Amino acid sequence: MVSVADFPITQRWPAAYPDRLQLYSLATPNGIKVSAALEELGLPYEAHKISFDTNDQMTPEFLSLNPNNKIPAILDPDGPGGKPLALFESGAILIYLAEKTGKLIPADPAGRYHCIQWLMWQMGGLGPMFGQLGHFHYFAADKVKDPYPRERYTAEAKRLLAVLEQRLDGRPYIMGDSYTIADIAVWPWIRTLGGFYGAGEITGLDKLANVQRWFADCSERPASRRAISIPS
Repeated sequence: MVSVADFPITQRWPAAYPDRLQLYSLATPNGIKVSAALEELGLPYEAHKISFDTNDQMTPEFLSLNPNNKIPAILDPDGPGGKPLALFESGAILIYLAEKTGKLIPADPAGRYHCIQWLMWQMGGLGPMFGQLGHFHYFAADKVKDPYPRERYTAEAKRLLAVLEQRLDGRPYIMGDSYTIADIAVWPWIRTLGGFYGAGEITGLDKLANVQRWFADCSERPASRRAISIPS
C-alpha cells in the first residue's frame, strides 16, 4: 500500500500529519489560490513553505512532485480510490479540491463548465499577463529602457480588467450568487496587481467599481485573510 512517506518530497519536508493533505507552497498569487480554497473547504492539511530565496523549487525532492518547478503542489493521502494523489498546477488543484468536496463549483454540468471556463481565463490570460506586467513594471523597471513591453502588458491588463468589470456587472461573484474557484483564482492576482506590483494606477484598477466591490468582498472573507499568510 503506497503512503505519503513513499514520496521523495516528504524526505525533505516530512509530514507531521501524514493523514492530512500536504501543501507545498508560498504566499504568491498562485499559492494563495490553493490556501484560500483549503481554508474555505475546511479540509485538514499541512503546509510546507517552498522558499524561492533558497531555490527550494529546484531541489530534486520538489521536482519529484512537480517537474515544472513551480508552486503550489499538493500530495493528498486520500486521493481517488483511497490512494495518494500528487498534483501540481493551481488550476488543476482547485478543480480537484472542488470536485473532491462537492463545493466551490456548480453542481449542474453547464454551470460547472462555465466555472471552469472562467478559471481557464485566469490561468491562460489574467495571471500570465499580470505577471508579465509585474516583471516589466516592478522587477525590471530599471533594466529595460524600451517602453514597449511595459506598454503592451499594461494595455492587456486593462483589457482583461475590463472583461472582469463587465462580468461582475449585476453579479456578486463571477458565477453569480455563489463564491467559487473562479473567484478564488482571480482575486489574489488583483491583490498583487494593485499591491505588490504597484500597478493599480496605470491599469485604472481603482476606477473599476464592480471589481473593487467584488475584490473587497473576496478579500474580507475569513478564509482569504488566513490564506495570504500561508505558509507562514
